[in-house]
Amino acid sequence: MKTLYTAEALASGEGRDGTAVTKDGRLSVALASPVELGGNGEGTNPEQLFAAGYAACFHSALRLVGRRQKADLTDSAVAAKIHLGALADGSGYGIAAELEIALPAVDRETAEALVAQAHDVCPYSNATRGNITVDIKILEVAA
Repeated sequence: MKTLYTAEALASGEGRDGTAVTKDGRLSVALASPVELGGNGEGTNPEQLFAAGYAACFHSALRLVGRRQKADLTDSAVAAKIHLGALADGSGYGIAAELEIALPAVDRETAEALVAQAHDVCPYSNATRGNITVDIKILEVAA
């Protein structure tokens, strides 16, 4: 891989209950375990950050392939859900992802083709492929 950009961040404190700051200072967040995991929920958590990053990255990949195909991506959007859970063998924890995609200006066939191409291009999809389950759903297309 030829590196085009490197993001740098530092997490400190108690891991899920601490802080995360990027080297350039553009992102500085208080981290807190969610209430569902026994935390106070008064900060963001790694799964939320991953969901935001995956949604933005996949949407960018979708827009890239859409431009190449001259597809109308008006009002397109990508929502990501990141699930955290215990592994079945009890050895630790894992994550799974869901991507929900709206492409209201294109038909279903075009949407499916664009989403497949975006999944091949997206760096997050390439990083997670074969490592976690990623469920992709196209929720909205032109009638």
